[in-house]
Amino acid sequence: MNRWQAIIFDLDDTLYPEHDYVLSGFQAAAHWAEAQFGINSVIGFDYLQTLFRSGVRGDTFNQWLMHFGLLSHHNTPDNAQRLVAQLVEAYRIHEPTLCPFPEVTLYLPKLHQQYRLGLVSDGYLEVQQRKLAALGIAHYLGAVVFSDQWGRTAWKPSTTPFKAVLEQLNVTASEALYIADNPLKDFYGPRQLGMATIWLKHSSGDYTKQEPPSPDYAPDIILNTWAEFKRFLMETTPC
Repeated sequence: MNRWQAIIFDLDDTLYPEHDYVLSGFQAAAHWAEAQFGINSVIGFDYLQTLFRSGVRGDTFNQWLMHFGLLSHHNTPDNAQRLVAQLVEAYRIHEPTLCPFPEVTLYLPKLHQQYRLGLVSDGYLEVQQRKLAALGIAHYLGAVVFSDQWGRTAWKPSTTPFKAVLEQLNVTASEALYIADNPLKDFYGPRQLGMATIWLKHSSGDYTKQEPPSPDYAPDIILNTWAEFKRFLMETTPC
C-alpha cells in the first residue's frame, strides 16, 4: 500500500514552465497593439521579451507603452490606465499555447494509475482554466481546485482550497502530498492542515532563489528534478 494516497500539484512552474504562458500572452498583446496602434507585432513582442528577461515585473506594459511613445506627459492618468488595462485584458483573455514539462508527460500517466491526483492553483479563475485546458492533462486529475472560485481571500496561503481538494479526493491531510514551486505562499496552507509538502525547485523557475519568510512557510522537502521526485516516492512507498 502506498504511503501517500493522493498527490496534489500546483500548476504554474510545477506542471509547465510559466514563462511559456507569459510569452504566449505577450504575443497576444503585441498582436492586439498592432491592430490598434500599427506597431509591428514582431517588434512589439521582441521588446516585451526584452523587458521580461531584464527582470521587469508588474509595470511591463507601462514601460512598453512608454518605449513606443504611447504614454507621455500629454496623457491623462485615466487614459494611461485605460491603455494599460487594454493590454492586460488582451494578455489575460488569450487562448495560450502551452506544453507540460516533458517529465510531466512521462510520469503523470503512471502516477494516475497509483495515486489520486489533484490540482490546487492560484490566479484569476478563467486564466487558470484556459491554462489547464491548453496543457491537455485535466483527465489525469481527480480534483481540480482553483482558489479564485472563492475570491482573492482564498488564494494561497489560505487553507480553503486545500480543504476542498482533500474533500474532493476523499483523503485525509496525512494521506496527501502537495508539490509546488513558490516558498512565499505555497506550503503554509497545506502544512497547517497536516499535509506533506515538496518544493520542486526547477532551475528556471521564478522563485528558485526565494527563501521562505518563516519556518511555517518552508516545505518539508526540497527536490530539484522530477527524477528525484520519482526516487522519493519509491523510497517512501512500503514494500
